[in-house]
Amino acid sequence: MRNRITKAVIPVAGFGTRLLPVTKTQPKEMLPLVDRPAVQYVVEEAVTSGIESILFVTGRGKRAIEDYFDYAVELENELQNKGRERLLEEVRRIVEAVDIFYVRQKRPRGLGDAVLRAQRFVGKESFAVLLADDIVLSPVPCLAQMLEFYAQEPAIYLAAMPVPREEVSQWGIIKGKEVAPSLYLVEDLVEKPAVEEAPSNLAIVGRYLLSPSIFEAISKVSPGKGGEIQLTDALKSLLSRERIYAYCFSGKHFGVGDKISYLKANIAFALRREEFAVPLREFLQELLEEGGKP
Repeated sequence: MRNRITKAVIPVAGFGTRLLPVTKTQPKEMLPLVDRPAVQYVVEEAVTSGIESILFVTGRGKRAIEDYFDYAVELENELQNKGRERLLEEVRRIVEAVDIFYVRQKRPRGLGDAVLRAQRFVGKESFAVLLADDIVLSPVPCLAQMLEFYAQEPAIYLAAMPVPREEVSQWGIIKGKEVAPSLYLVEDLVEKPAVEEAPSNLAIVGRYLLSPSIFEAISKVSPGKGGEIQLTDALKSLLSRERIYAYCFSGKHFGVGDKISYLKANIAFALRREEFAVPLREFLQELLEEGGKP
C-alpha cells in the first residue's frame, strides 16, 4: 500500500490586519475571489489531492467560516423551490466533499502554536498544512504534487518558489541542495532574513507535509517577536534528525494576505472565467486609456 496522507490542517485564526478595515468584522479567509471565498480554493485543492478530513484552527470572529462549510437549509429550500438546481448543487458541493472539524486557537500565538492545536486531531499520523493566504493554480494541485513525492519517500516536505532577491526579507527562506529536478534537501531555514544574509531566494509557500514529531518540536520552541511561536523554528530544530525537502511546485501562486495581492488575485481569477474575461478586459483597457480614473 502506498504511503498516504489523508488529514489536513488549515489555520485561520489570524486577525488579517494587513487587510483592515474590512477584516474588522469579516474573516480575511472569507473575502471573495470573484464569487467564492479565498479559503474555498484551498479546501478544494486539499479535496482534489485526496484529503479526507480537514481541521480548521479558528479564533474569535471566525464563525462565518463554520457557517459557510455547513448546510444552509433555508437557502437550499429556496433554491430547490425555484428550480435553481445548478446553484443548489454549487452551494452543496463543497459541504459534502470532505469531513470538516474545528478547534480554537484561543490566543494568536503564531503559526507554530496553531499547528500544535491540531495534535489530537492528527494523532500519530503525518498530515498536511495549507495556509489560506496562499492560493496555487495548476493543472495538478500543488498539494497533490507534494504527495506524489511523499508516496515515494515519506519525509517532511515544504512547498517553495523562487522570489525576487529584494523580497526575501518577507519570507521564510531555505538553504538546500538540489537532489532531483525542483527538489531540494533542506540544510537550513531562515525566517525573513536580510537580503545580504539570505542563503538563497527560495521562499517557503504555505503548503507543508509534516510528521507528528513536529508537535514535540513546537512545544520546545521559545516564543519570538510578538510572543509568536514560529513553525520555521520548530522545523529547523528537526533538521539534525529528519529529512526535510523543499519542492519548487509547478503552478501560479497568488498571495491574498495584503491589499495589492488581493486585488491582483481578484483580477487574475476573474480573467480566467469565460463569462467575465471579455467584458473585464474591455473595462480595464478603457480604464487604462483614461489614465486609471473611473
